[in-house]
Amino acid sequence: MAVNMERAVLQTQPAMEGEEDRPISRSDSGSGEDSLDSLFPRCPLTPSLSPRKRTTSQSKTEPPLLRTNKRTIYTAGRPPWYNVTGTTFKEAFVIGLCGGSASGKTTVANKIIEALDVPWVVLLSMDSFYKVLSKEEQELAAKNEYNFDHPDAFDFELLVTVLRKLKKGKSIKVPVYDFTTHSRRKEWKTIYGANVVIFEGILAFANKELLKLLDMKVFVDTDSDIRLVRRLKRDITNRGRDITGVIKQYNKFVKPAFEQYIEPTMQVADIVVPRGGENFVALDLIVQHVHSQLEKREITVRAALATAHQGQPLPKTLSVMESTPQVRGLHTIIRNKETNRDEFIFYSKRLMRLLIEHALSFLPLKPVTVETPQGAIYEGKRLGGKRITGVSILRAGETMEQALMAVCKDIRLGKILIQTNHDTGEPELHYLRLPKDISEDYVILMDSTVSTGAAALMAVRVLLDHDVQEDKIFLLSLLMAEMGVHSVAYAFPKVRIITTAVDKNVNNEFHIIPGIGNFGDRYFGTDAPSGYESDGSMDY
Repeated sequence: MAVNMERAVLQTQPAMEGEEDRPISRSDSGSGEDSLDSLFPRCPLTPSLSPRKRTTSQSKTEPPLLRTNKRTIYTAGRPPWYNVTGTTFKEAFVIGLCGGSASGKTTVANKIIEALDVPWVVLLSMDSFYKVLSKEEQELAAKNEYNFDHPDAFDFELLVTVLRKLKKGKSIKVPVYDFTTHSRRKEWKTIYGANVVIFEGILAFANKELLKLLDMKVFVDTDSDIRLVRRLKRDITNRGRDITGVIKQYNKFVKPAFEQYIEPTMQVADIVVPRGGENFVALDLIVQHVHSQLEKREITVRAALATAHQGQPLPKTLSVMESTPQVRGLHTIIRNKETNRDEFIFYSKRLMRLLIEHALSFLPLKPVTVETPQGAIYEGKRLGGKRITGVSILRAGETMEQALMAVCKDIRLGKILIQTNHDTGEPELHYLRLPKDISEDYVILMDSTVSTGAAALMAVRVLLDHDVQEDKIFLLSLLMAEMGVHSVAYAFPKVRIITTAVDKNVNNEFHIIPGIGNFGDRYFGTDAPSGYESDGSMDY
């Protein structure tokens, strides 16, 4: 069923009763029954002297996942968000949720996330972008005399910058606002990667630049009495406030701000949702529209890579180790299907060590002089950059970490898990862990083999999204196919590609010919998982 985006007001019969608000990232959404009678008997009628409880804003990601004691495993990966040129092709679909305080925006957001069932959904709360208060403003806030519902209370400049980068697929940092101290905490939360961004806030439609970033605008319309009850519950129960102060603030600031700044923005909404999370018909229409938009943005990468760049000369950014008798002898052993696992591991490690040593010679060095123990001066070289970081494409790329650590002392390591979707044949991003401030580093990206280059392309795109400079990325692989070399070099011409050998062909199953087999299975002694095709660079 298509959704008419000419502002639809959806009226339905009330759904079954249940808990209305389960906050994910907002700290101004309460939960429980909406009844004044049930509220007041439990509320102090005189000002409370108890300190306010610590409450913070928490914008966060909500992808499908399984949690264990030690690991988080994504059960659905993020498909390619870029084309064969490596540039971002499809921006994230941004849903803006607006409504009065305690209207149920977070509940609606949570239910949309649950119903969408798509990987890598990000929930961004406007609460994270309150301005830092001065000492005088903090004193007013302590007396309930500061207007947190006025547009001037929010840092719209930072908010627009963050949402624009997130929409483009970039890694962003979101402030964590402490409502107890009315200040931003020192630590900021990093958010990256989204097919869908749900942005919610009381003034989500109040800024023109912000509106331009929203693909779908939803206004959550809830009765003012219900919103007041929820706000009373939240501020008294969760924030340790007294009822007198809450009502004073509501009448002086919250209600007038809603009438002046929030309610008028209902006119720009595509859909108005009465009763918030209870309106399942409205939620279903929203989800249907989002799915239809995501389908239009689907792209295929691997098939395009397989037919591109045929017959082209190898790029200048490629460096293949000299095929010395030693290198050729090592290849003979690890390519031989009769080689047992112990020998395969031993000689693969030898080849990895040679590859790493070779790759380090391409790092920029600066001249430096040192004094020897004999008091003489020696003219030497030292790394020109700040530091080196190694990033492995799991799982086969992880086998190269030991060789890298043996050569580079105290090197930082990151990991990227990319798997092939059996139904689409496309690579999908499942897991990501990168060191802090990686944008300043030279990055050695490691994978055992590269056939079509689909996984390598995705991994490089991830690094660029984290502001790593393209010319500071070095892709290392024991064996590459010409197709994979061309794919990476065409998309990212400044990335240095370093390998011990390049094979000419890839078969219909995207295996390198003559190749090396499934490197991960041979190294770890495992069978290929059923339902997954090995891409050389995607051995899981």
